[in-house]
Amino acid sequence: QVQLVESGGGLVQPVGSLRLSCAASGLNLTDYAIGWFRKAPGAELEWVSCISGNTETTFYATSVKGRFTVSRDNAFNTGFLQMHNLKPEDTAIYYCGTSQNGCYWTDSEYEYWGQGTQVTVSS
Repeated sequence: QVQLVESGGGLVQPVGSLRLSCAASGLNLTDYAIGWFRKAPGAELEWVSCISGNTETTFYATSVKGRFTVSRDNAFNTGFLQMHNLKPEDTAIYYCGTSQNGCYWTDSEYEYWGQGTQVTVSS
């Protein structure tokens, strides 16, 4: 049974940092791209970032480029999203997903999803 578990969310002040993790079990994460999405209250699901499975090429939404860094540790079957200089508009539930077909900007291309972790940026 495939399972993705996100962790690392929480409450942080503006310009603070958080590191999200996405731990996978039941699959070899090396074969999958890891995508990060977020959903803010009242908003649609938004693609944030992605790292491919083979070349580890990274992609970022314009809104987070330069502030977020996506990475992976295949030895531990885990993906990461390091977030710096957080802003109130980054407040959302963050989800990781896996795609066997590479990085996509649409959630329909991801086969497996975690349960999400809440990130709240507020003073």
